[in-house]
Amino acid sequence: MLRNVNAPVWSWAALGLLGYLFFPWYAQQDANGLLRMHEAWGEQATANGLLQATLFGRSWLLPGLLGLLLCAAAGAMPPGRRQGTLLAAGGFGGALALLASGFAIGAKGWSFDVLNRAFGELAVQQFGMGWGAAIALVALAVLGAFGVARRGLFRGDLFVAACVVLSASLLALFIVYPVLRALTGAFLGEDGRLALAGFVQRIANERNFGLACLGGGVRCGVAWNTLFLGTMTAASTTLLGTLLALMAERGPRRYAKPLNVLALLPIITPPFVVGLGLILLFGRAGIVNQFLEFAFGIAPSRWFYGGFGVWLAQTFAFTPIAFMILRGVVQGIAPSLEEAAQTLRADARRTFTTVTLPLLLPGIANAFLVGFIESMADFGNPIVVGGQFSVLSTEIFFAIVGAQYDQGRAASLAWLLTSFALGVFVLQRWVLGRRSYTTVGGKGDAGVPLPLPPNVRRLVQAVALPWIAFTLVVYVFAFAGGFVQTWGRDYTPTLAHFQTAFALEWGEFGLVWTGAAWNSFLTTIKLAGISAPLTAALGLLIAWLLARTQFRGRNLFEFSALLAFAIPGTVLGVGYILAFNVPPFELTGTGLIIVLCFLFRNLPVGVRAGTAAFQQIDKSLDEASLMLRASTARTLRHVVLPLLKPALVAALVYSFVRAITTVSAVIFLVTAENELATTYIIGRVGNGDYGVALAYCTVLILLMGAATAAIQWIVGERRLGRRAAATLATRT
Repeated sequence: MLRNVNAPVWSWAALGLLGYLFFPWYAQQDANGLLRMHEAWGEQATANGLLQATLFGRSWLLPGLLGLLLCAAAGAMPPGRRQGTLLAAGGFGGALALLASGFAIGAKGWSFDVLNRAFGELAVQQFGMGWGAAIALVALAVLGAFGVARRGLFRGDLFVAACVVLSASLLALFIVYPVLRALTGAFLGEDGRLALAGFVQRIANERNFGLACLGGGVRCGVAWNTLFLGTMTAASTTLLGTLLALMAERGPRRYAKPLNVLALLPIITPPFVVGLGLILLFGRAGIVNQFLEFAFGIAPSRWFYGGFGVWLAQTFAFTPIAFMILRGVVQGIAPSLEEAAQTLRADARRTFTTVTLPLLLPGIANAFLVGFIESMADFGNPIVVGGQFSVLSTEIFFAIVGAQYDQGRAASLAWLLTSFALGVFVLQRWVLGRRSYTTVGGKGDAGVPLPLPPNVRRLVQAVALPWIAFTLVVYVFAFAGGFVQTWGRDYTPTLAHFQTAFALEWGEFGLVWTGAAWNSFLTTIKLAGISAPLTAALGLLIAWLLARTQFRGRNLFEFSALLAFAIPGTVLGVGYILAFNVPPFELTGTGLIIVLCFLFRNLPVGVRAGTAAFQQIDKSLDEASLMLRASTARTLRHVVLPLLKPALVAALVYSFVRAITTVSAVIFLVTAENELATTYIIGRVGNGDYGVALAYCTVLILLMGAATAAIQWIVGERRLGRRAAATLATRT
């Protein structure tokens, strides 16, 4: 019996010892850091942790090994507070000792002058942690989590404790730490010393919060521009996403499948394609300006460039995110609640306004939050169609890469963005409060969803159908450039651009990938394919922890998970460069750092989609499974996960396509060996080769559309035991 109870302790202790004994302790500088286990017993650079500590003079690695041995010894004790104390001391103590030595000792010895003066120069140094160190750190963290669970926290559940500790550690390491590295410059002067007055001056200046009257109008500071744009974009995307979700789930069935395809088109498109399509329509030489000049004699102008153009582009780009979040919420509304209202003689309109719409509030609030944060962090649309309309993300970009290179100003503006995101987060929590929005319970619900009231149906169709038509027009204009010789001069149809990018030839030794884009294309697919399931899994796990567990620091935990959206991609990329270019975590130049950037940059969508879904699932389902002596892990797998299929699809689809189309977050992380599709396309656009760029975008969209359909087919639909929708069509 004791063996079964302590089996997780011994298993993780054994895994940590394997990391010390059979894997290279330090990172290998070849093959993107792949394991070189066959050389682990060789020279100093590839030795394992035990040899590094005993034979090569790196004694600071011994505390981690001693912590693992202490945890293994605790595994022989009966469960209780005493065992928990030993596990917490060995696990957390060993992990903290390894991290402290990693930050204190680098490739040139002591990382801080004060340590060098106190202890003298070191005879040996150390490089970035490798697979052996990573395995040992994870094992120590899990064992420490087991310790606090044994002492009574997390209701004694080892699985929940380990999930909370590991998730919090990942958020701290790959979101909070790089963001803090990028933001510390806000409090430093040009001489590198603390200067709080400089921070206040960078924030509270006229460029950020000023108001000026110019030419009969008012010109606002970039902070006001960002707040106004974020609010307008969040409102419009949430409204459109709600209408599209209602049309897909409660409208005529003939709209469902076309709507699914068309609504997802903007999200599977590289951002510069949307901007280019809008410019071809509304730019100075666009179709609309040409028509106005021809029909009414109005001279072409740059009226589209500015706040209106950015708002339109962001609405176009971010509405699908709101649609995917809200569609799962609409699906989860129990028809029995609506039928009960009708039984009490409420008509369709009153039922919709008093029952259906209030139950959508969690999804609406989540969609608004994601839309607001996406707008604030967006870089591509403001830089393409913003004109003289400046926002914080573009200001930060030019402060970092422009001639001024003012990291202090960039960091200060990033702090401003974070405070805006925190304010909206608090507002959302206040709106939702402690109300219950549970609609999926343990009882069967075979009801038929209520059709939309006639007035609501007409409103939905009047708004959603023109938006779909507008989507088609933008794409037709944007992608025509990939099939003509030279846009604007020679409209001869051709496939030469596709041949240049993706040519295949049969050589002496078989098929040869001669196209110029193959390298970036295959690298992008590989890295996005690795990051997408990891993003979905971690996002839904964090959502489950937030919805089903209570622990200290829960609000900070949730905000850390959402922080990546509040920070502009350029700042996050710079943070990754600063944080992971030196020991203890040397990841720059590898594919792994790009995967991690994809994962944690896209994590908030999985968290918010899962949170909205969990608010609809009755906790009694979890409790019934636990009462039948199922473990927490088994309950999560067999009870909760099948009810999260819409959220899982949203997380998988969005994380995959966002990884393929992202630009700002990874533009500082790519190398010649790990070039991505977006950076390749930007290079082509910079050279004026729009044909190849648009041809590449067309291929990416076809690929991402196929991947989206495949994900939806593999995951399947959530089954809630309701009658067939044929009845709904009859009633409609």
